[in-house]
Amino acid sequence: MCGIVAAVSNQNIVPILVQGLQRLEYRGYDSCGVAVYDGGLKRARSTARVAELQAQVDADHIAGGTGIAHTRWATHGAPAVHNAHPHFSHGRQASASSANAASARVALVHNGIIENHEELRAALQAKGYVFDSQTDTEVIVHLVDSLYDGDLFEALKSAVTQLQGAYAIAAFCKDEPHRVVGARAGSPLILGVGKDGAEHFLASDAMALAGVTDQIVYLEEGDLVDIQLGKFWVIDRQHRAAQRPVKTVVAHSGAAELGPYRHYMQKEIFEQPRAIADTLEGVEGIVPELFGDDAYRVFKDIDSVLILACGTSYYSGCTAKYWLESIAKIPTQVEVASEYRYRTSVPNPRTLVVTITQSGETADTLAALRHAQSLGMMQTLTICNVSTSAMVRECKLAYVTRAGVEIGVASTKAFTAQLAGLFLLTLALAQSKGRLTDEEEAAHLKAMRHLPAALSAVLALEPQVIAWAEDFAKMENALFLGRGLHYPIALEGALKLKEISYIHAEAYPAGELKHGPLALVTSAMPVVAVAPNDNLLEKLKSNLQEVRARGGVLYVLADADSRLATTEGIHVIRMPEHYGPLSPMLHVVPLQLLAYHTAVARGTDVDKPRNLAKSVTVE
Repeated sequence: MCGIVAAVSNQNIVPILVQGLQRLEYRGYDSCGVAVYDGGLKRARSTARVAELQAQVDADHIAGGTGIAHTRWATHGAPAVHNAHPHFSHGRQASASSANAASARVALVHNGIIENHEELRAALQAKGYVFDSQTDTEVIVHLVDSLYDGDLFEALKSAVTQLQGAYAIAAFCKDEPHRVVGARAGSPLILGVGKDGAEHFLASDAMALAGVTDQIVYLEEGDLVDIQLGKFWVIDRQHRAAQRPVKTVVAHSGAAELGPYRHYMQKEIFEQPRAIADTLEGVEGIVPELFGDDAYRVFKDIDSVLILACGTSYYSGCTAKYWLESIAKIPTQVEVASEYRYRTSVPNPRTLVVTITQSGETADTLAALRHAQSLGMMQTLTICNVSTSAMVRECKLAYVTRAGVEIGVASTKAFTAQLAGLFLLTLALAQSKGRLTDEEEAAHLKAMRHLPAALSAVLALEPQVIAWAEDFAKMENALFLGRGLHYPIALEGALKLKEISYIHAEAYPAGELKHGPLALVTSAMPVVAVAPNDNLLEKLKSNLQEVRARGGVLYVLADADSRLATTEGIHVIRMPEHYGPLSPMLHVVPLQLLAYHTAVARGTDVDKPRNLAKSVTVE
């Protein structure tokens, strides 16, 4: 979701700003823009890709040593140039459409959502401010302008006390060149320290500054920041001077190269064997300390697990519930993070609260974590792919997966890496409770070490999946079925298909067919079934017969020994091997490939599906 890059330098900063936006394209956006100080405020905005913005910048000769840039994912107002950031304030007497650039005083970009923007807008309009967009962000820039009295930092400090909601803000003023100020609450913002103080940066993601600086300060909730040539400072939410540590963070950009693949999603699907191998690197045995120094004490003390997550991460949590209850024998509840904090629940201080998030900045999941903590549930752990994220910093324990940068909006390798981390957590909890024998530990570890090879064998099935995709590309609806441990995998398969191919897809526990979904089954409704050779296989076969009896066409992912064969109306892909409790990690891969190749056949934007963003940093 929305990205910010800002800088103060003694040289032209525009190439770094635009390059930073390019590095943030993976987050998803529908407009972009850049503004600089060059004797006055200059700006370029576009509803096309950053490459088009670059062409506009070049054509208009936009250059300057102080500037801000932004990629926007629309919340308030449609994707349109007048709604794109950066926004200018022209004071009380002129609108952006009627005033020339020289009249603009404050430029500002913003991630997040301001919940009280309507009342602030009315108050500013009463003071004579004219609005040219439908965005909540324009409210902030006019508010800062209204409070400006020669010190932009003081104006922003005063302005944020009136804001309700989530924000990461960067702003500069033509009256104070070589200065950018920022603030964050509920949305990430970092400070990049340049060499010899010659330049400093703000960004929503360290990836934006890859190759520019590796000296990063992670701003904390409520911080305000001021960057100038040769100096910077931070104050906390109580307006006290704050010393935030400078960390060396290497944000690799090479992972963004496509190589021989057509799309990032395809590349990331095929990176899963390596992602799992990297995630499991160094795991020689099952010990609580894999999750942090205090894990042994925490694991001994807890008696239940609460998993909080959204989207694909929620489905990984649903899979983990089966593991935690069957292997570790620990009662487990899985909650959609965006719903959890808005209902009355019964807190248990002996619950281990587990958050799952690819970015570690997912706004709903962070809010759910803080709500759980406010209820007295302080034993927290995260499964996350970003070691420097807010989630890792706010949780007591963590397991950082090593899936690498994931560019495609539809998550693939991050999902299977999460499952690997969650299975390790299951084993560690089982061991701490005395429910895992040495023999069982050895067998599970052997299976996990074989996962990269097993995943490679599944990826070799791609040609068979492509044949399925040719059928699916002609459809507008699909059903996915699974039972037990594989029901969440059916959910994930349906999600992937709808995300990138725009085919309406739903998933059900196969036993629920006769309770409603069977009414939808026709020859025009393909039905995908995940059919491992487990203790529910015979039940599932009965469910599949119900589909065939109504003229439905089946597409079945079956283990080699499941005694399911391709016949009229039944298409079967045989998995290379049955993989016991880790089977979900293998069965999800053909579903990822099915979604990918169906989307390619339909000609959709695979890596940037409409209306979606990679990192959801607003509620």
